[in-house]
Amino acid sequence: MSHFDLDQKQKEIKELDQKTLEEGFWNDQKKAQQVIRKRNSMQTIVEQYQALLQQMQTLDETADVLKAEMDDELLMMAAEEYEELLPKFDDFEIQVLLSHEYDQNNAILELHPGAGGTESCDWASMLYRMYTRYAERHGFKVKVLDYLPGEEAGIKSVTFLVEGDKAYGYLKSEKGVHRLVRISPFDSGARRHTSFASLDVMPQFNDEIEIDIKDEDLEFETKRASGAGGQHINKTDSAVRLVHKPTGIVATCQNGRSQHENREEALRVLKARLYQLEIEKHEKKLAEIKGEQVANEWGSQIRNYVMHPYSLVKDVRTGYETSQVQDVLDGKLDEFIFAYLKSQIK
Repeated sequence: MSHFDLDQKQKEIKELDQKTLEEGFWNDQKKAQQVIRKRNSMQTIVEQYQALLQQMQTLDETADVLKAEMDDELLMMAAEEYEELLPKFDDFEIQVLLSHEYDQNNAILELHPGAGGTESCDWASMLYRMYTRYAERHGFKVKVLDYLPGEEAGIKSVTFLVEGDKAYGYLKSEKGVHRLVRISPFDSGARRHTSFASLDVMPQFNDEIEIDIKDEDLEFETKRASGAGGQHINKTDSAVRLVHKPTGIVATCQNGRSQHENREEALRVLKARLYQLEIEKHEKKLAEIKGEQVANEWGSQIRNYVMHPYSLVKDVRTGYETSQVQDVLDGKLDEFIFAYLKSQIK
């Protein structure tokens, strides 16, 4: 907990409390609720920190007394209490790491296979399954927004919403290119193939941010919903495709039961992509100022999944690795995600 600045957090809470007392604070209900949520989230973290600190101090005092009395049995009991306390520290650290703006939001994930035809489309479908399994493990809900199957197998593209507390905070670490090495099930010669797929991760916004999208900047199309995206995909001309003409950004949704519902969801996706575009522009500008080289994401994968000639999944950003490839593909991603979050501590 050495990186947690209690005084700074308490100062920020006081500043937010002061803001709630300003004249006209409640005139804008949306912004007011954002401030209240942020303040309450910080207060919860501070209370957790203080409770853990108190427990640690109590254990330290108890250990000092027991050492003086040389009571091995009671020392063993104190050690057991300490071991029981350790998982609480991990939970607290995760809460601190997920206290950034929009970490509480739902997440929009979009998967695209790289070059390689059927091989890459199949890899994209394996990743889609991996993330849906991860969501199930954490009690998150998955809602398919758009699904385009591959011509022979797998997925040509899929956009899906993961709903749950801190879904974006956890899954933002998965954004990037994922590389698979395996013996191809589509190769009659049983040769080894390398496949790539890219994952984009964005926070879902409802009314938290103000992005002005003019009607004249939108190109609106309807089409027939199709594909294996889920049982609620209908077969009417209700699927919606929105094109933001100034940027060329496209958002598609076909999961809803009506054209109106799909249009609203597509607008949310479009808003998230436009916001992400601004973030990326800002980060690129900062990198240029610092003189950093911004890598081409497609050529610099974040994680390698090797199934042949050996079994290994390794994150190239953090160095965390495991030989349990199937467990990872079944959605056991917590250690990779936690390692990435900890690596972001400045």
